[in-house]
Amino acid sequence: MNFKIDFKSGKPVYLQLVDQVRYATASGVLRAGEALPSIRPLAEELRVNRNTIAKAYTELETLGVIESLPGKGSFVKAAAPVFTKPVREKLLLKEIEQAIVVAHHLGIDRSTFLSLVEERLDHFQRKNGKSDE
Repeated sequence: MNFKIDFKSGKPVYLQLVDQVRYATASGVLRAGEALPSIRPLAEELRVNRNTIAKAYTELETLGVIESLPGKGSFVKAAAPVFTKPVREKLLLKEIEQAIVVAHHLGIDRSTFLSLVEERLDHFQRKNGKSDE
């Protein structure tokens, strides 16, 4: 996986990494059991502090996206939900609220926003071979 960092975005680098790994796992680019790059080489490649990569990996572990095995590395976890349904919904609501704030600042109206959400959901379902539930 190739990570892309935008130092001008205003978003912390570790959160950019977290988002990229989460997106890659959700879209199937990264699969369960697949290894993530080691901290030191990735930090050198991206020209960031090792602690930044470590912080991203810690956050991904907390979210249940990856697991770190001492001496072996960090790996994508199986898609088993590690949180209860109410906790998962609360985490999702935070993400939705952020998207709504961004849409507001970009001047995107409600119908366009909802249309874009439906389009992206359809895209993920097609990409992952899932039908409407």
